[in-house]
Amino acid sequence: MFTGIIEERGRVLNPGNRISIACARVLSDLTLGASIAVNGVCLTAVDIRPDGFEADLAPETLDRSNLGDLKTRDPVNLERPLSLQTRLSGHIVQGHVDGTGILESLDELAGGNWELTIRIPNALDRFLVYKGSIAIDGISLTIASVADSLVKVAIIPHTYAATNLSSRRIGDRLNIECDILAKHVDKLLANVDLVRHPPRVTAP
Repeated sequence: MFTGIIEERGRVLNPGNRISIACARVLSDLTLGASIAVNGVCLTAVDIRPDGFEADLAPETLDRSNLGDLKTRDPVNLERPLSLQTRLSGHIVQGHVDGTGILESLDELAGGNWELTIRIPNALDRFLVYKGSIAIDGISLTIASVADSLVKVAIIPHTYAATNLSSRRIGDRLNIECDILAKHVDKLLANVDLVRHPPRVTAP
């Protein structure tokens, strides 16, 4: 479990089914077999070196996320799992990406702030609400608006500088994880509707 507060911007050394990433800060207590979020995807560290780590990418991971798009030297957002002593500064992020969206625009605003617009898959729209939480490439962000499959979020100067957003270009695929609470509520409401309106069974 993660919070969406990026700790370090790593860099891809070797992409592929076993990805190799150069980093420093997150290595301080990283152990073999431990979880680590890469662009918001929960991976398992299978090899740890003084200058980085490696992780295996399953076919499901490559299919649902943008990790298969990565090239050598691409920057990636890194976060270690939440500990019981950590303040929950972002929101509950599982590292289980729901899909990818397309970067439509990244516009600079006054004071070094930015507005990011991403086109989301229609299937995810019902989980996203105004002022709700969303993780984009593992970054915990607040939805400023959502309409017509377009989600807008505000990016403060610190987030822009500390993450891979500064290297993103229009048309890039970004990993999306919707709020787990929204997904649970959606399923509960669907079950309530089934109880109130059970399917009609006809005799053979």
